[in-house]
Amino acid sequence: MTLVAPPPIPRAAGSVPLLGHAIQLIRDNLGFIASLRANYGPLVEITLQPGTRTLIVQDPDLIRTMLTDLGPSLDKGRFFEKMGQLLGDSVVTAAGQEHVRKRRQLQPAFGRPEIAGYVDTMRGATTAALATWTPGRRLDVREAMVGLSLDMLAQTVFAGSLDEATFLRLRKDLSVVMNGVGARVMLPDWVERLPLPFNRRFTAARDAVRATIDRAVTDLQDSGQDNGDMLSLLLRTTDEETGRPLTGHQISSEILTLAVAGTETTASVLSWALYEIARNADVERGVLDELDRVLEGRPIAFADLPHLPYLDRVIRETLRLHHTGWLVTRRTITRTRLGPWSIPAGTELAYCQHALHRDPAFFPDPLVFDPDRWLEESQAKAFTPGAFLPFGAGKHKCIGDRFALTELVTAIATIVRRVRFEVPPDQSVRPVAQATVRPSTLLMDVHRRSGATEQKPD
Repeated sequence: MTLVAPPPIPRAAGSVPLLGHAIQLIRDNLGFIASLRANYGPLVEITLQPGTRTLIVQDPDLIRTMLTDLGPSLDKGRFFEKMGQLLGDSVVTAAGQEHVRKRRQLQPAFGRPEIAGYVDTMRGATTAALATWTPGRRLDVREAMVGLSLDMLAQTVFAGSLDEATFLRLRKDLSVVMNGVGARVMLPDWVERLPLPFNRRFTAARDAVRATIDRAVTDLQDSGQDNGDMLSLLLRTTDEETGRPLTGHQISSEILTLAVAGTETTASVLSWALYEIARNADVERGVLDELDRVLEGRPIAFADLPHLPYLDRVIRETLRLHHTGWLVTRRTITRTRLGPWSIPAGTELAYCQHALHRDPAFFPDPLVFDPDRWLEESQAKAFTPGAFLPFGAGKHKCIGDRFALTELVTAIATIVRRVRFEVPPDQSVRPVAQATVRPSTLLMDVHRRSGATEQKPD
């Protein structure tokens, strides 16, 4: 029997000495990655770090294999290495058994009883944010959602113990750091060692974010209080290896992970969902009719979440069309087989959820916002297994997926019943990618919804 050699892995055109494909990525990273799907096969090589191979994995079966089956032959790779400059050694950046151990330590914070207890807090933060929006005025929705996400994070993680001035600094510093992480993924490592203003701003903002979180952890440790928040839970958690409480540094790293995930990604998905609801009258009517029928005029509660299937489909479609992940990485530790290819140790593997979810080979009319593509009968006809990965897959699947979905449903249900957004006709909204994919400037006009009433507190 003659073995057929796998086809050679093509190299993307346009790489230049010292910079690799950094010019294309800095100019239009989403467009460049999307072009790879159109012009190359299941694997294509690009250069992020000269001297290191980076393979973009474009086939759903190979992506799922990379995420679920390769296990100990991979670590987290370039993106998570750069995130580690902010997060330190957290559940997001750890690999192997260390990741498993950290995940077990965090898991109780994301259990059903804990998430159920957060819904009232999330709804309260959303209602408070609504009170600051002036009807008839134009709102920077992206900025408003960052603020709301940070408020929800503060009240569920810190029980509201950080003052307003600290929040404003944290919000500003996080934005600088996340932009910096995105750039550092695309640029060769030597660039970040140059004495450039960009690098100095990143270092200063990173240190300020870390100091803010460290201070909050220390203050709560010194107080001895249990505020019923995630931070208090982590203070009660013990290290599996030592049997001792987690160190302040360990807790700060995990809290920072929650801060990044709970602001950047949540704010972007919320912004896109409100944008799509505002510009699709049928979708808006479907969401409102369902909320009116299920809630009957009362505020949303945790028990309502399973009974809102249309809103769930709207969120799924938002996660498909506007996914926040543009480059998820792994790195081979040993020679690794991926499909028919044998990949040498030290090779970077990466895939792009944003491009995958917009591929017409897997999603007909991919740029059309259509929540009904997630009806069971539609999925049975057209859905490609492995082509939709909103929270990743395998043992590194996002630990906070249920928490994030609860935030999204609660915030959207509270907002759309009170206000109606209108997209200015002259505005062009496009996705831009730094560490995550977010909308470019998203301004919408706020109108109080006809017949909306103030929701009574519980």
